[in-house]
Amino acid sequence: MNNLIRLIGRRLIALPIMVLGVTFLVFFVMSFSPIDPAYGALGEGATQEAVQMYREKHGLDQPWIVQYGDFLGGMFQGSLGEYGVNSASVADRVMKAFPVTMQLTFLGLIIGVIVAFILGVVAAVYRDKWPDQVIRILSIACIATPSFWLAVLLILVFSFNLKIFPASGALPAFLTGGWWMRMILPAIALAVPLAGQLTRVIRTSMAEELDRDYVRTAVGAGVPRGEVIVKNVLRNAMITPVTVLGLRIGYLMGGAVVIEVIFNLPGMGMAILDGVTSNYPTLVQGVTLVVALAFIVINIVVDMLYILINPRIRSV
Repeated sequence: MNNLIRLIGRRLIALPIMVLGVTFLVFFVMSFSPIDPAYGALGEGATQEAVQMYREKHGLDQPWIVQYGDFLGGMFQGSLGEYGVNSASVADRVMKAFPVTMQLTFLGLIIGVIVAFILGVVAAVYRDKWPDQVIRILSIACIATPSFWLAVLLILVFSFNLKIFPASGALPAFLTGGWWMRMILPAIALAVPLAGQLTRVIRTSMAEELDRDYVRTAVGAGVPRGEVIVKNVLRNAMITPVTVLGLRIGYLMGGAVVIEVIFNLPGMGMAILDGVTSNYPTLVQGVTLVVALAFIVINIVVDMLYILINPRIRSV
């Protein structure tokens, strides 16, 4: 238990260091943007006097390191800056968009994990038989399918032709019937490549675990094979898939940002698109920062879950 607490403590101590590194990197990269935030907020027709006043008001005439310090101070106070002619709050925009992205990400994650778990276990149990061969072909096809291409295909089939699911429009309240109808297609588009990748990982991990001596010993001693799989094999075989899943969540969130644009969902993807098309670098910076921080926090949580699942690592 002491080792477990120590390992979790290391992850938590590393969190603020990684957060600081991400903020520095994002701010540093965005400082090279050719877009002047003053013109982005005031418009291309703004006078030099108005631009200069805007720069002085928001500290844009200060050295880069001073601007970074002001940015950190504002971030710790919950402010990510302002954008647009009306000086809209970046933090308010992020607070509205971020839940939509997380809803889509985790709905896609749940669908992908459930499908991959079922297919992976079936493929391992029936290794080298026809179910395994079919699942192998299916998983390869899923891996080779780009999410954005599948999203367009789903819209054409289920929205335009069959008219079953909406492809655009306002997002209804969370977990209502309208919400499910609006989110299911983008979630499927997001989940299919993930399901293909995880299926192969779970199948390989399960097959290796089924070949271990303790499985043959337990089955030889009269313990039903199904009971051995459920009570022992599944838990031991999930260690590798959980690790892989932790690495894929960040990519899944990035994919969700793209899928949101295709399905016109009011998430972080649309916020970034608005920032780019409307010349709002502060909005792009704030959204990118929050997505990166969410990726770090999620991976810290996955690391902790990995420690809890794998007892062997607790003694390291």
